[in-house]
Amino acid sequence: MGRRTKARECAFQLLYQSELTGEQMPRVIRAFWEVRSGTAAMRAMAERLATGARSRVAELDAAIAAAASNWRLDRIAPVDRTILRLGAYELMEESETPAAVVLDEAIELAKRFGEQDSPSFVNGVLDAIRKRVRVSSGREAERAGAARERHGR
Repeated sequence: MGRRTKARECAFQLLYQSELTGEQMPRVIRAFWEVRSGTAAMRAMAERLATGARSRVAELDAAIAAAASNWRLDRIAPVDRTILRLGAYELMEESETPAAVVLDEAIELAKRFGEQDSPSFVNGVLDAIRKRVRVSSGREAERAGAARERHGR
């Protein structure tokens, strides 16, 4: 598993723990790194993604609710909601990361931590958000199409 993939997994775990416990992110981060290890770069990326997503949760939830037609946010499983928040944050704020990479990584998190239908649900919601927040250049659109093909969607 690559450093950036591991960082996203850790960011997901940090966000999920904060969501379930109600603890503030600095406390969650401190406790998390007491039992986990990682390179400085991986830790920095994980913390940047987790704190960024946590600080903009209302905006992210609005984008998710708009993209998840026929789903109330409180009816989305906590694991899926956390993956969606992380992916939506990265689509909105980490513009140097190609959208296809963000979608691929979120789908992989959904496969690993979610239910059977989670990967396709996460893909659909994040793809709708991508269409709204990223200007699709030809190359970006090609990457997104390749990601959907790889995951059979």
